Amino acid sequence: MHYYSLNRQSPPVDFRAATIAGQAPDGGLYFPASIPQFSPEFLNALPTLSRAEVAYEVMAPYVGDTIPEAELRRICAETVDFEFPLVPVAPGIAALELFHGPTLAFKDVGARFMSRCLGYFSSEKAAPVTVLVATSGDTGGAVAHGFLGVPGVEVVILYPTGKVSPLQELQLTTLGQNITALEVQGNFDDCQALVKQAFKDETLTAKRTLTSANSINVARWLPQQLYYLFAWQQWQAAGHAAPPVVAVPSGNFGNLCAGLLAHASGLPVGHFVAACNANDAGAAYLRSGLFEPKPAVATISNAMDVGHPSNFVRILELFEHQHAAIRQLLSGYTVSDADTRATIRRVAAAHGYLLDPHGAVAYFALGQYQAEHPGAAGFFLATAHPVKFPEVVEPLVGHPVALPAALHYLLEKPKQSVPLAPTYAALRAWLLGA
Repeated sequence: MHYYSLNRQSPPVDFRAATIAGQAPDGGLYFPASIPQFSPEFLNALPTLSRAEVAYEVMAPYVGDTIPEAELRRICAETVDFEFPLVPVAPGIAALELFHGPTLAFKDVGARFMSRCLGYFSSEKAAPVTVLVATSGDTGGAVAHGFLGVPGVEVVILYPTGKVSPLQELQLTTLGQNITALEVQGNFDDCQALVKQAFKDETLTAKRTLTSANSINVARWLPQQLYYLFAWQQWQAAGHAAPPVVAVPSGNFGNLCAGLLAHASGLPVGHFVAACNANDAGAAYLRSGLFEPKPAVATISNAMDVGHPSNFVRILELFEHQHAAIRQLLSGYTVSDADTRATIRRVAAAHGYLLDPHGAVAYFALGQYQAEHPGAAGFFLATAHPVKFPEVVEPLVGHPVALPAALHYLLEKPKQSVPLAPTYAALRAWLLGA
């Protein structure tokens, strides 16, 4: 498998080179040169396959010969070594819970897969690799945990001060070792812009081997397809005849784009719903055909506070920039904070199910789609545990959300972060002097 730049000014590369580089020298995102197709035999056997086997079968064509089979099987098994339950919530609505990994967020899968791939690749290099990543919430903790202690890899995480939840901040600022958190005095778009500029700085990249662990990196983005296959296994087992409608909380659009890619490979899905908060450039495009990024605004679903979603260009590429074709499979909805809060409160009272703010956005958007298409059953992606957002959830449901025992250790660790001005000069100076 080769990958080409969506800016089309750089030569194609293999999976190894795309993973180490993060993005192409011309600043474009890498995209697979061909879309692997699931065989009828694989789809028929899917209900009986283990998660590790599913992960290997899906990822092997993308990895190609850059990682030996035995090593890739080990990486895949470790990546999905926790549950991904599809939980009924209300009539016609289920939750695909993606928060049972070590940092209670869906990004554990991509971070675990990428960290293990990069660990394998870096063992072949004399100089260390620096993972430079921006986070709007959960990416930082997942990447920090996934790469902690990996030999030959240094991790630098940029996060916007005051715009991640307290637990999210602890997860990315308390690990130490090869993990450094830079607390940027700005928003997520500032962080993401700084990371992108660093990759274009040839003087910097000549001195430090940089790669990104955001969903722009193919090793982070592509494994997210697995959620949708695990859901399909359970959807079939539950006796559903029709393919599901799938609602995805959408910020940077990597997760949704991975689901669309799985569908392009042959996975049955009835329809996709892009659930956006006030940062709705993607949803607005689906309604109007115009993609107009705008400055990010703060919401209670903070991990989706992305004004210019990087991965949306991959969705456009997947559909050859044909708006009508995209609209056949994908609808977009904008959900306010007021509706998000009302949904958390209503679902807890009526169904006894606790939503985090991001899952609540997706739940509401799925309900909007179902109101327009009666009888359409589906599920939404519950991308983070509600305990990560106590300041939002607890006042709405009237009781504390218990911290899982596995995370109690975080409360005893001191925060370690480096304040950083939201300028490239500040980031460059720190990277060259670190």
